[in-house]
Amino acid sequence: MFYFIVTFLVVLLGVLSRKTNVIPLFIGDVLYAVMVYFGFRILLLRGGNLKKIMFPLCFCFLIELQQLYNAEWIMAIRNTTLGHYALGQGFLWSDLVCYIVGVTVAFRMDAIKS
Repeated sequence: MFYFIVTFLVVLLGVLSRKTNVIPLFIGDVLYAVMVYFGFRILLLRGGNLKKIMFPLCFCFLIELQQLYNAEWIMAIRNTTLGHYALGQGFLWSDLVCYIVGVTVAFRMDAIKS
């Protein structure tokens, strides 16, 4: 239940980060990675540290890399609000750094909790 609540709160913060100019845009990308980390923790309650870090990191990287693919059907999905939040809009190398930071922060938070 803890991971679900944290994931939900991070989603709210992430959406808020996109709706206000007060929070820098990169914070939304960090929060996205935190959300993915805790989402995977809901699914994988047990597992070694490598699994806890690599699954969400690979997922985030794959989402970012798919942004290089610009077929009409996926662009139509990305042009919806939910599609934009889930799949992003354009590939940025800096987002990969944000994902590493986000997963690291989430992993440390998880370690403190345990």
